[in-house]
This record gives sequence, C-alpha cells and structure tokens, in this order.
Amino acid sequence: MTDDTQPLSPQDCLVALMIAVSASDENVRTAELIKIESAVNLLPIFADYDADRVRTMSSLIFELFDQEDGLDALFGLIRDNLPERLFETAYALACDVAAADGTLREAELRLLEEIRYELNLDRLHAAAIERGARARHLQP
Repeated sequence: MTDDTQPLSPQDCLVALMIAVSASDENVRTAELIKIESAVNLLPIFADYDADRVRTMSSLIFELFDQEDGLDALFGLIRDNLPERLFETAYALACDVAAADGTLREAELRLLEEIRYELNLDRLHAAAIERGARARHLQP
C-alpha cells in the first residue's frame, strides 16, 4: 500500500482517471460511482488493490481540480506512474465511467479528448474503445 508521500501505483492512476472523468462536469453521479466501485471490485488489474485507496484518490482529484493547473498536475502524475501498457486500459475505464449514466456531457468529452492526447492513443484504437463503452452502456 502506498501513502501520500510515495508515488501512485498503476491502479491508483486508473482510479484517479475514473474519478476525474466522473468529477469533470462537477456532478459525480451514482451510476458513475457504481461503475468505479464495480471496476475496482471485479477487474483483475485491481485484484491486490486496497479499495480504501479510492477515497484517497478522490481527495487527490478534488484537491487537484481546485488548483489552476490541476489537470496538468494530474497528467504529470499519470505519466510518471502509469506504465504505457495500461494506457488503453486507463482510457477504456475512463470511457466506461463517462458512459455509465447513459449521457456524455461536454466536460466529460473534453476530458476524454485530453486523456487520448496525453496518453498518445492511436485514434482508431480510441474509437474502438469508445464504441465498446457505448455498446455496453446503451439505455433500453
């Protein structure tokens, strides 16, 4: 387990991005929180992750979002602590959180675009990830 003085774990980075997408429109929705919780509880990448760290990551994100250059600081942390092999995973989780409530808001779309750019994701790969998220979260 890491504390606030140590670097973020790759899983911390994934959780931080999911929370950032949820908080990007200044309204964290229940469906988004449930999506984050289920990802942390069910996905193999989080098998050894301390779920209590979600609170720590939430505090970090809200702290960063209160700063003028907070988004840049977040991406700096992500670049420093998330292995490149998990970039597409990070984007897929972010897309799932954005799509969880059935509506993609402008702030969420802008942040997803920024994540694509910062993680240098291939546009075709990103489109496939986005399409998968839409398909999984279609409303009846």
